[in-house]
Amino acid sequence: MRFQVPQFIEIESKIFGPLTFKQFIYLAGGAGLSFLFYAFLPFFIAVIFIAPVGAFAAALAFYKVHNRPFIKVTESAFRYFTAPKIYIWRKEKIQQPTSIDKLTLKQTEKGINLQYIPKFTKSKLKELAWSLDIKHNIK
Repeated sequence: MRFQVPQFIEIESKIFGPLTFKQFIYLAGGAGLSFLFYAFLPFFIAVIFIAPVGAFAAALAFYKVHNRPFIKVTESAFRYFTAPKIYIWRKEKIQQPTSIDKLTLKQTEKGINLQYIPKFTKSKLKELAWSLDIKHNIK
């Protein structure tokens, strides 16, 4: 039995003339909001509000940034500006193996099985507590 495989599935179909459904909704919403400004505000003040609304509606309908729809870029920008930001950079030195580490390596080579128990210093405990607090507050 032969089946026809759909092609060009990432291209939206044109519903309202040369416009897709999303484009039509963005332009109709911008036109409706512009009409409300025109109806309820004096003409010169309404023009000040109508221009940005019309430009934003046109950008939502037609403009693409790096082949991504403008609504996705706007959503990403909104999330970036509203999300908490913590930037941390601390340069750490590379530690050379100490004599205890060398001794442990020699004993494991000889077949002596040692259980390694990490030691926490005050700075490590503070760092651990801080990271737990930050991860808890982000979620």
